[in-house]
Amino acid sequence: MDDASMLQIREGLKIIRRELERLEMVLAKSAEKYKDTPMAGRTHLQHALPCTWGYKCAVYLSSIVRHLQRLTEIESRTLMVQFGGAAGTLASLGPSTDGVKVRAALARELSLDDPPITWHVARDNVAEILNFLGLLGGTLGKVAYDLIVMSSNELGEVSEPFVPHRGASSTMPQKRNPISSEVILAASKLLRANAGLGLDAMVVDFERASGPWHLEWVAIPEAFVLAVGSLHQANFALGGLVVNTRAMTNNLHSTKGLIVGEAVMMGLAPHVGRQRAHDIVYDACRVAIETETNLVDVLKQDQDVMKALDNTTSKVEELCDPLNYLGASQIMVDRVLEDVR
Repeated sequence: MDDASMLQIREGLKIIRRELERLEMVLAKSAEKYKDTPMAGRTHLQHALPCTWGYKCAVYLSSIVRHLQRLTEIESRTLMVQFGGAAGTLASLGPSTDGVKVRAALARELSLDDPPITWHVARDNVAEILNFLGLLGGTLGKVAYDLIVMSSNELGEVSEPFVPHRGASSTMPQKRNPISSEVILAASKLLRANAGLGLDAMVVDFERASGPWHLEWVAIPEAFVLAVGSLHQANFALGGLVVNTRAMTNNLHSTKGLIVGEAVMMGLAPHVGRQRAHDIVYDACRVAIETETNLVDVLKQDQDVMKALDNTTSKVEELCDPLNYLGASQIMVDRVLEDVR
């Protein structure tokens, strides 16, 4: 039964690799296309700093690159032949090397690795495979969660590909629900649960498990179905994703410059000191929020700010331009794309 599982797992990992490589290309294309498309970076669901949609896609992509590396390592480490007899000692084939020779021959016939010792009660290889699928589900779940929030009407930055009646409501014809993302998010939770079952199945008694092994009979097939299904949905959603760059720009400017608070603080720090710069910008942000005024206009009225910047309004405007505070995001996109290439 272990050999049958290994052969099925091997074929399942081939499908995982195929879908992962497809997703890698989908994300690489988006990262390159939208490398310079600005949007709001968010922390705690609030505007934090400017970034680009290409940068976000490259962050997703970096995980996929690592998953492909993990998959290669897993294929070389975990797909082992199982042949050991009742307690794993190969005693029925005598005290000579005949037993291990038979096992080696079986490994060659099945194209599985020949382990140095029987592994039927050392099931870290199976647990590693299930936890790899759990990690993969975690990555896809994170992407799906982002897409769900970004597709809300209040943000409207992306939407899943349009297919007639897909994601529609039986009573609300205006609805265009992010169905793929919802499925991926749910599957990611189930994959983590199955990963836990794989860990539980490792804790076996003596030289033949009296029960924990049976957990794998549920966890392995279900995990592969969930993982491949999630990858398929991710490729569909991201491959045809509708990206609303205008909404991204509008949302970026919706807080009237507050998103560049750190940029202004860092620009003032060399002139007035780090803590003083923080206090000045913090108070300016408060005034901007309470008066519903653009931050740049509040800063222009601040004598400490203007004095620090030589009374040059263009310097204030430059600090308040989100496009001037993208950091090394675009450089990092290029580095991830180079890793893919």
